[in-house]
Amino acid sequence: MKRFNLFAILALLFLSVGACAQTTPKSTTAASGLTPKGTEVVQLDKESFKKLVFDFETLKEWKYSGSMPAILDFYADWCGPCRMLAPHLEELQAKYKGKLQVYKINTDKQKELAAAFGISSLPTIVFVPMTGQPQAAMGYRPLADLEAEVKNVLKVSN
Repeated sequence: MKRFNLFAILALLFLSVGACAQTTPKSTTAASGLTPKGTEVVQLDKESFKKLVFDFETLKEWKYSGSMPAILDFYADWCGPCRMLAPHLEELQAKYKGKLQVYKINTDKQKELAAAFGISSLPTIVFVPMTGQPQAAMGYRPLADLEAEVKNVLKVSN
């Protein structure tokens, strides 16, 4: 009996660790010529960020470059709350396709971007309306809270 319990515990532990390791979001990587159509979550690097969101090296005042409101997700693969948030952002991208663009920025790979925007807590979610200033929220947010921000800050309806 004890041997079976130990086997069951080890099997559950193995399965839970395997589930946590699956961190690859369904997304595309922005190439320099890509114009997002709001149908998929898009991974950004420094150059695509400057083109699609904000050229922070040239401009001194905030001026959003996008063609639709956006959510910026500053995350890291090792971050548990970031992994919990990822499916919510994918769901928002699907629900508001063509009206909203979700961008993901891996802070481990894009350290310069994270530093330029003072990202010190993960996840940091930035809501970017078409006009006005972006608003940041730190930490995990349930889907209902994210939807409220989409409607109130980004002024997007489905």
